[in-house]
Amino acid sequence: MEKSIESIWKKGFMDPQALIAPKLNKLYTKKSIHIIDKFKRMFRLNLILIVIGSMVILGMSFIVGLPYMGVPMFFAMNALVLVNKKLLNSLERVNKGENSYDYLTAFDEWIKYQISINKKFSRFFYPFVFLSLVAGFWMKQSGELTLGQQIVDKLLLSYPDLQLIYGVPVIGVCCVASVVVLLYVLGGKIYEWDLKIVYGRILKKLDEILKDIKELKE
Repeated sequence: MEKSIESIWKKGFMDPQALIAPKLNKLYTKKSIHIIDKFKRMFRLNLILIVIGSMVILGMSFIVGLPYMGVPMFFAMNALVLVNKKLLNSLERVNKGENSYDYLTAFDEWIKYQISINKKFSRFFYPFVFLSLVAGFWMKQSGELTLGQQIVDKLLLSYPDLQLIYGVPVIGVCCVASVVVLLYVLGGKIYEWDLKIVYGRILKKLDEILKDIKELKE
C-alpha cells in the first residue's frame, strides 16, 4: 500500500545516517507540513479564481460588446487551469521517499518542473491575451462601423497614402507584431514576477528549510 503523507511525517527526517537531533527533526517536520499544505491550498485557490475570472470576463465581454476579446481569453485562461490542474495531480504521484526530507526534496523538484512548464506556456499565453485585447477592441461595434474601421477611416483622411493590409494599417500591424514578439521573449520573466508576488514567501521558506537540513546532515 502506498505510504500516506501522515506516516511519512511521523517518521520525519530520521534514518540511520541522519545526524539531526530529535527536537530539530520535529521542528523541520512541522515547518515542512505547514509550507507544503499552504502551497497546495494557495495553488488550488488560484486555479479556482482563474476559472471564476474567466467566466466573469466572458460574461462582461458580451455585455460591453467585446466578445472577440472575451471568448479567446476565456479559453486561454481555462487552458492555463487545465495545464496546472494536471501538474497539481502529478504532485500526488511524487515519490514520497523514505522520510519527510525525501518528500520535501521531491516537492522542491516538482516545483521547479512546474515553473519550467508554466514559463514555456507563458511565452504563448501573454501574446495570445494581448492579441485578444486588440481584436476585441478592433472588432467592437460602434454605430454602423467597428472601432477599427472608424480608426482607419480617420487615418485615411489625414494620410491618404497610408498603406493597408486587409484593411489594417501596415504600421499598426508592425506595432502589434512587435509587442507580440516582446511578450513572447519576456513571457517567462513575466511569469516569474507573478510567481514571486503570489508564492514568493513560500518558495523562500522552502529553500531556507532545505538549506538548513542539508547543512545539518553534513
